[in-house]
Amino acid sequence: MVVIIGVLELQGGFDLHHEILDKLGLPSSSVKSKNDLDLVDGLIIPGGESTTMSLLISDNDLFIPLKKFGENKPVLGTCAGLILMSKNCNDTKINPLGFLDIDVSRNAYGSQIYSKEEIVDYNFGDGNPIKIFTTLIRAPKIIKYSKDSIILGQLKSDPVAILSNHFLGLTFHPELNGIKIFHEVLFDIKSKYFYKNIINNYET
Repeated sequence: MVVIIGVLELQGGFDLHHEILDKLGLPSSSVKSKNDLDLVDGLIIPGGESTTMSLLISDNDLFIPLKKFGENKPVLGTCAGLILMSKNCNDTKINPLGFLDIDVSRNAYGSQIYSKEEIVDYNFGDGNPIKIFTTLIRAPKIIKYSKDSIILGQLKSDPVAILSNHFLGLTFHPELNGIKIFHEVLFDIKSKYFYKNIINNYET
């Protein structure tokens, strides 16, 4: 049972994730070191500058602890967080964690001046799509993914939300719009959207 959710606070927009978790009634904690990881039951890797975040993970000796944490703990990554969770990235300055079996292209939707908000249909396994505001800021693009991945939402033909076991990657920023459902998917076992329910629905 998830008790405390950690938010990686090396760089980027982590504060709003704490606010979302608070609204869900889920306690959260700052993660900046290996010892902090020992105190949490799930993790959010927020948006930010992915190359800087990758460097700081290395500088703080967090790469191996994060890999070990992900072996059996749920991890949510938004935007830059998704890039860090990928298996392969088109930027060699990034050392990805490989949580999600995906290839990503950084800043594929253009620079920050081309940031946009789209309305996307998301399917959480119950056959009733939900329209959700999707805020893309220097967003990455998922250009390849494994066949066992569950695509929760697509913009045109490009996945923007991808679930694989206890990992959820988003190319966008739900926290900027106060959207809670994706945090529910990974961390709220009381929610009908909890990832195990989604996986079971897709398998039947």
